[in-house]
Amino acid sequence: MNAQQTNETNPENASSGTYYQFLEISVRELLIEKGVLSEDDIRIAVEEMDSRGPERGAQVVARAWVDPQFKQSLLQDAPSAVKTLGLDIGPLQLLVVENTPDVHNLIVCTLCSCYPRTLLGLPPDWYKSREYRSRAVREPRSVLREFGTEIPDEVEVRVHDSTADLRYLVLPQRPTGTGHLTEDELSALVERDSMIGVTVVLETGF
Repeated sequence: MNAQQTNETNPENASSGTYYQFLEISVRELLIEKGVLSEDDIRIAVEEMDSRGPERGAQVVARAWVDPQFKQSLLQDAPSAVKTLGLDIGPLQLLVVENTPDVHNLIVCTLCSCYPRTLLGLPPDWYKSREYRSRAVREPRSVLREFGTEIPDEVEVRVHDSTADLRYLVLPQRPTGTGHLTEDELSALVERDSMIGVTVVLETGF
């Protein structure tokens, strides 16, 4: 095995992206070879995943804003709570962290780009970038400012590092002046970036 092959297949020497891409291809080819899945099965699953956007996550957030019992369940056991909305997140281990007047949460994956795709769709390019993955941990307030989010000094910023086994979703604070809005109207206010924690949900003109 030459040096290039060693770097591509060894997680200690390779970039995480290269290694996990190699691993994904190997597992996929093995499943096809063993007859567990067909190429069409995999293609359909990938196309379905790629077509998803953040609407599912926004639906979860809006329900939590209007239903205190659902919110409590979501914070205690997110997979079970999400399932009550008819949303299937598969075997994903999900933890929902709530923004409050005293705490602002920020999600990152320092290893690669682990992310709750079943609820938010594909991760944005900046989330996968080495710069974001390193700076979000070291200087989260500076990163937030670059997204136009200014967090007061008295508010704690908590950074959560996603892994292959555990993904996070931020439950943003409900903006003031939205008490008259329906659940669907509230859902329309929630954007992907607020569920990662780099932005907040702004007051509406409804």
